[in-house]
Amino acid sequence: MGKLVVSEFVSLDGIIEDPGGAEGTPQGGWTFRFPAPEGQQYKFEELQASDVQLLGRVTYEGFAAAWPGMEEVAGEFARRMNAMPKVVVSTTLTEAAWNNTTIIAGNVATEVARLKDRCDGDILVPGSATLVGTLREHDLVDEYRLMVHPVVLGTGKRLFSGGAAGTDLQLADCRKVGPDVLLLTY
Repeated sequence: MGKLVVSEFVSLDGIIEDPGGAEGTPQGGWTFRFPAPEGQQYKFEELQASDVQLLGRVTYEGFAAAWPGMEEVAGEFARRMNAMPKVVVSTTLTEAAWNNTTIIAGNVATEVARLKDRCDGDILVPGSATLVGTLREHDLVDEYRLMVHPVVLGTGKRLFSGGAAGTDLQLADCRKVGPDVLLLTY
């Protein structure tokens, strides 16, 4: 059975919105202010160890627009992103724009549970705030990997909304992946 892993860049106050700046929000690109060379290596190893990426529509569309043209710049990371299987959860997409993509259009909990049954390795969920909320509500998340950046943004999409109140997590690992960036695994 596959392990469903939510992997997020997160601000100190729990914001996950627009860490790379591609969404054009006023505070977008906040991760770039904090170099984390060990974090970049970790993200590559995390991607290599995953069988499939599970994405919400917004994250998928951003990735599908960027990664196919990044192989010269991002090398092996981009080649892995483009080659690996991807599953996008969307009620509006009717066809996939990015190679090796399957669309889940309905009954997310059942379809993701089936995906977990079919996989042996990690099912990686980057970004995808709405999808992560749905997965959490249905108790489908096995692990959270949070790359915490020392910035307070104040507004934006949060990793955990009010519906997550009362959720207990157990710390499995904690390490620095940059001078000021922590990787917390729950």
